[in-house]
Amino acid sequence: MEENKFDYKQLIGFALIALIGVFWLNSVKPTPEEEAAKAEAEKAKTEQVATDSTGTTTPKTSGQEVTTLDLTDSTKVVKPKSNTGAFGFNEGKVSIDGVTTIENDLISLKISNKGGQIVEALVKGKKDNGKVEKLETYDAKPVYLVKDGNASFGLNLTTSENRVINTKDLAFEPTYTETDGVKVLSMKLKVAADKYLEYRYELKDDYMMDFTVRSQGLNGFINASQPVNLEWKLKSFRHAKSVTYENRYTDLHYEYEDGKDSYLGQMTDEEKPKGVTWLGYKQHFFTSILLTDTPFRRADITSENIVDSEMAEKDVKFLKNFSSTIPLELKGGELNYAMDMYHGPTDYDTLSAYDRNLDEIVPLGWGIFGWINRYFLIPLFGLLGAFLPAGIAIIVMTILVRLLLSPITYKSYLSQAKMKVIRPEIAEINEKYKDDAMKKQQETMKLYGKAGVSPMAGCIPALMQIPVFYALFMFFPSAFELRQKSFLWAEDLSSYDTIYKFPEGFSIPLYGDHISLFPILASIAIFFYMRMTTGQQMSSMQQPKQDGMPDMSKMMKYMMYFSPLMMLFFFNNYASGLSLYYFVSNLITIGIMLVIKKYIIDEDKIHAQIEINKKKPKKQNRFQKKMQTMMEQAEAQKKAKGK
Repeated sequence: MEENKFDYKQLIGFALIALIGVFWLNSVKPTPEEEAAKAEAEKAKTEQVATDSTGTTTPKTSGQEVTTLDLTDSTKVVKPKSNTGAFGFNEGKVSIDGVTTIENDLISLKISNKGGQIVEALVKGKKDNGKVEKLETYDAKPVYLVKDGNASFGLNLTTSENRVINTKDLAFEPTYTETDGVKVLSMKLKVAADKYLEYRYELKDDYMMDFTVRSQGLNGFINASQPVNLEWKLKSFRHAKSVTYENRYTDLHYEYEDGKDSYLGQMTDEEKPKGVTWLGYKQHFFTSILLTDTPFRRADITSENIVDSEMAEKDVKFLKNFSSTIPLELKGGELNYAMDMYHGPTDYDTLSAYDRNLDEIVPLGWGIFGWINRYFLIPLFGLLGAFLPAGIAIIVMTILVRLLLSPITYKSYLSQAKMKVIRPEIAEINEKYKDDAMKKQQETMKLYGKAGVSPMAGCIPALMQIPVFYALFMFFPSAFELRQKSFLWAEDLSSYDTIYKFPEGFSIPLYGDHISLFPILASIAIFFYMRMTTGQQMSSMQQPKQDGMPDMSKMMKYMMYFSPLMMLFFFNNYASGLSLYYFVSNLITIGIMLVIKKYIIDEDKIHAQIEINKKKPKKQNRFQKKMQTMMEQAEAQKKAKGK
């Protein structure tokens, strides 16, 4: 009985062990249905995302095949390098879609791992009296200089394996640090762990950023017999209301050969300057500049105008295409260029503060016109604008300029008054010698000499005012301080004011699709000013028309009507600040002339003084003596010929 009992317990133990084994095997090994479901889930997961070793998750676009790279499999690591050789070291290790942002209160820059280049440059604001003023476009949008693929930056080179690559398409590894407010971003295109091409961005509290292009250990990886070209392209955005106006001041500037500067203008153009120290892609009130401490041996630059006359005031997005191809020099098989990048306002004070001749980007005029702007108008407007609204500052500046020029206005008007006083005597000479042009000219010149009157005295003061007028004409379109500043009905003094917009699709040739009020007021003021001055000149210069000579009185009369009309058309799309200046300036000039005429100049006194001058012996200078001798000889020859 005991033996049978033992056998029964043993049998039960074996049965329990077997049962536990069966349950364990079933729990570990999935059923065929479970295996199929798991495979389907893994396949769906692979199609949704691809995750790289950096942990960056990139959404899959429609129709794009995404695979996961197994870095432990050498055959799979080699495959991405097949087109780029050793420069594909970062592929599969760095997310090519990664973006790093570096910014301060003034600008914000986004640098992509793809190409290590700036893919977004936002000008956030401008410092004004210690505060940062927010900047916007004409339609209240952020001011982007680079965005949505409108720019590219990269090196085009040939590898030692004779592969031609462009770094703008390759993956750079980012490393970001920040110390004491200085943001540093290092972007490295590696061929090995310690061998690479590096772009180094260093941003402080400024628009200007230190930018370095250098290499380490690339000697032997780059084919030194082939050129290494830096290629920088940018398609300029529209930021202002008037396409025509903004496009006129959108151009490519550069400095070359030890301080010379030039630019590519309105038409499609290209140049190949040597010894280039900086290149600037100017978009009227904003500029992107690349500067180098080591002058580029040469630069092939191109500016392409992409706005034609038919597109002038339509809803266009881009104005010009800029491109530069710059050969870089290898030293010992390596690159090392210390450079700077600027993305910011085209503001004279801001650019001149860098002491790199960048203020030449601001079109202030050449020679004396530029001097007047630099040393008088810009400081004066800056002083007034510090405590006055922009519109009031323009009016005050206009008053000061007109008062400064009032002595010249007085001299001009006095000369015209003198000519008016001696007009009866000139008429007598014309009548007396109407058949002898030479004698008439001699006697007229004698009268001028005795009376102390010069027919050119009225023209010279007017000519002296031209440099100031032209300097102002250059100042207003370039004054960043006027941008986004309103006055009365003008929303922006740096652009045209609008009191009426024509129906959609309707536009007057040379005039535009709107009506601006300030140019109308300025044209009315200049008409009355020219009516006063032209009428005075015509009355003082009234002489019988000579054969073969143009009728000056008719020409002046035509100009009296043509000039205001030309101004009306020309300034309709110009900065309203400039039209405001001309309106106020002509009003003040009219007032000054009325005061001179009524209260300062006395024609009776002028006539009396002329009579006194006639009695005084008039000493002729050498030129006058020579002219008189020549005229007398000509008269004698004429008489001899007549005999």
